[in-house]
Amino acid sequence: MSRIGKRVLEIPKDVEVKLDKNHIEVKGKLGELSYTFSPLISVVVENNEIKTLRSNEEKSTKQLHGTTNANIKNMLIGVSSGYKKEIEIKGVGYKATLKGNTIEIIAGYSHAVNLEVPSNLKIELPKPTNIIISGIDKQAVGEFAANIRDVRRPSPYSGKGIMYKDEVIRRKEGKTAAK
Repeated sequence: MSRIGKRVLEIPKDVEVKLDKNHIEVKGKLGELSYTFSPLISVVVENNEIKTLRSNEEKSTKQLHGTTNANIKNMLIGVSSGYKKEIEIKGVGYKATLKGNTIEIIAGYSHAVNLEVPSNLKIELPKPTNIIISGIDKQAVGEFAANIRDVRRPSPYSGKGIMYKDEVIRRKEGKTAAK
């Protein structure tokens, strides 16, 4: 049995959960999220707890069991406390600026890269080399952070590039001069 799937989720204070067949809506102080899960999985909400149950023992159903439980847990955390990713930009002349609903990144190319900020996310730039992405949807926060990082991935040789704040870049030794 799936360890994650049989985990019992506790509903935090100030969070309201509505269940309708295979559709769940979670409403909290930060916003509202909804999720439609497979009809092979049943969700039970009682006594301020959420349980996920599966209808059969097939491999694909077992996979959906754990995934559904994890997605519901992410929704509960998102509407109550939210998610945040921090990004650092390293390199001479590398920086980011926020212009309305777009973020402009200068990362060593001949042109600036402009990315449209999704409406459900909030972007902060405490410094031109630091970006803080926050929102209630874990998947959206992580995806937009990955899109920003893909503009200029960190180089293992020079250490320049766009990276997550807690990311460790294993440095490599460059070529040595011929003797």
